[in-house]
This record gives sequence, structure tokens and C-alpha cells, in this order.
Amino acid sequence: MTATEHAVELVHAAARAAADKLATDILAFDVSEQLAITDAFLLASGANDRQVKAIVEEIEDKLREIGAKPIRREGERDARWVLIDYGEIVVHVQHTEERQFYALERLWRDCPVIALPAEVHGPAPSAG
Repeated sequence: MTATEHAVELVHAAARAAADKLATDILAFDVSEQLAITDAFLLASGANDRQVKAIVEEIEDKLREIGAKPIRREGERDARWVLIDYGEIVVHVQHTEERQFYALERLWRDCPVIALPAEVHGPAPSAG
């Protein structure tokens, strides 16, 4: 079993929203083989608490526009690691420090990566 088309559509919309608020390290995994409760995880990082909140708000706004409503939301008050559960997908927006410490991508590295739209990756950071 693989993530549904709808789940991938939600992942792409959430990834675009995160990128719009300058989230970094945006990555998505198809976890449908390992978890019965969801099809995909989207991971994104923010440099500080304010940016994490802005990323979360943008994701919720964009997904609401396409008819998706979160079932559950956790971690908003501290804005260090916010989890938004949409049923088919779960979005993790983490402060950069939490992302490095918990390293969710290491936990899910055996799962297939979901390709994200090119505009999510944006221009390569310039050196200097």
C-alpha cells in the first residue's frame, strides 16, 4: 500500500505553504506501510518560535482552502515542535534545534520519500 493521491496532494500543498514562509529542510515520507493511522509525514523546520508559528498558520490556511481540517494539533503554545494531524497526513513543524535533536528523518529513512514540487526547494542558498 502507498500513500493515496489525496494524501500526496495534501503533502504538496502543505510543503508549498511551508516554503512560502521560508521553512527549511522540507521533507516528506510515505509511511503508509509502517503506520495504519496515516499515509504520510511532512517535516519542516523554522529558525525560531515565531517562524514555526508562521509556518503552521500558513499550512493550516492553505489546507483549509482545499477543504482539509486538522483533526488534532499539538505543541502550538511552545512552538518548538508543532504537530498537525490531518488524518491522511501528519505535519511536523520543528524549531531547527528540535529537528536536529529528534532527527525524525533518521527514524523514517527506510520509508519512501515523497517527491515535492520543485518550487518547494527554491533557489540554492548562496555561499558567502
